[in-house]
Amino acid sequence: MESAYEECLCRELESRNISFERQLPLPLEYKGKPLDCAYRLDLLVSNTVVVELKAVSIIESIHEAQLLTYMKLGGWKLGLLINFNVPLLKNGIRRRIL
Repeated sequence: MESAYEECLCRELESRNISFERQLPLPLEYKGKPLDCAYRLDLLVSNTVVVELKAVSIIESIHEAQLLTYMKLGGWKLGLLINFNVPLLKNGIRRRIL
């Protein structure tokens, strides 16, 4: 279901002329050598905000750790973790600042 929510969110961003990159690869190196297990951001909005999308019954600490890892590796200061599996969407949004 996350891919459907991602598609809808991307269409909303496009309709508002907000720039974004979707499924952006985030290269990973270990001891100076690239690894094949690179991360992939769900969305990077306006080259500033990392957006990680979920459709889970509850946000776990691993989900927040995932977002924070992306932010640290990419050098971005602002991130949003959005869980669409909630009755009221505002209750499924977590904002993180590094």
